[in-house]
Order: sequence, then C-alpha cells, then structure tokens
Amino acid sequence: MSQTARTLTLDELPGLVGTRLGVSDPVRVTQERINQFADATGDHQWIHVDLERAAKGTFGSTIAHGYLTLSLGPMLLAQVFEVTDAAQVINYGLNRLRFPSPVPVDSEVTLTVDLTSVDEVSGGYQLTIQGTFAAAGQPKPVCAAEIVFRYYQRQDG
Repeated sequence: MSQTARTLTLDELPGLVGTRLGVSDPVRVTQERINQFADATGDHQWIHVDLERAAKGTFGSTIAHGYLTLSLGPMLLAQVFEVTDAAQVINYGLNRLRFPSPVPVDSEVTLTVDLTSVDEVSGGYQLTIQGTFAAAGQPKPVCAAEIVFRYYQRQDG
C-alpha cells in the first residue's frame, strides 16, 4: 500500500504551522538493512548484528541502530509531503533527538510529521518539523526528532 505525498507550495507553508502534515507508509527494518547500516558506519555492536547473542539479550532479538531509524527520515518524509515549487531543500540539522524505544528486527516503522514552525530566511523558508517514528508493537515512539529544513524558492535568471 502506497500513499501519495501531499503537495504544497512555499506560500502555503506559513499557514500550516501547528498542523499534522501526515503519516508515512510503513517500512520494514530487516536484518539485511541493519547489517548494511553497520557496514556503512562501522558500528557492529552485537545488539545489532549478532543474532544468537542478541536473542539472549535484553531485547530478545537484534535491534536497529538509532541512527538507522533516523536515516529512514528522508525516504519516509518524501511520502508525507513535497513542496513542489522549491528549487532546493537543505537538511539544516536537528534541535532535539531521542530514541525512547528500540526497533526490533523486522519491525515496521512509520513517520508522523507535524509542522511546528516556519520562519523566513534569505531566499525561502526554514521549517521545523516534529518527526515521530513509531514501530508496530512498541508502546512509545522509537525516535522523536525536531528536524530543521530550509526550502529555497526558484530564482529567475
């Protein structure tokens, strides 16, 4: 099941502050994805990659890296909304990041996007969104991030 991203324009953004922009489709976090992330980052801690040891550990299985969960953000965010008249989008950083619950292997993760602020910057807008990642079966979010993006308008010339 795939949803269509909500299409917005730069001029619409300020009027949407305080609203929920949407929720992504779920993505499965497989052991293969976890292993690839471990290889890419060099983080091979046993709770992520050692199936036998992790099965006997606190979580009963391997779990995704917190930063793997966060790195799903761009893919999931693109399912929620798109600013159609932005010439460029820049990930400007994070104001706050927490990982309240683990993501067990084979969990399905979704992203809920709430627009918390829109501020004018030279050539566009700075958006702050509250991104809340959830995993099926987990009572608390698996990642809560206040993410800042800059959306720049097209320049004629």
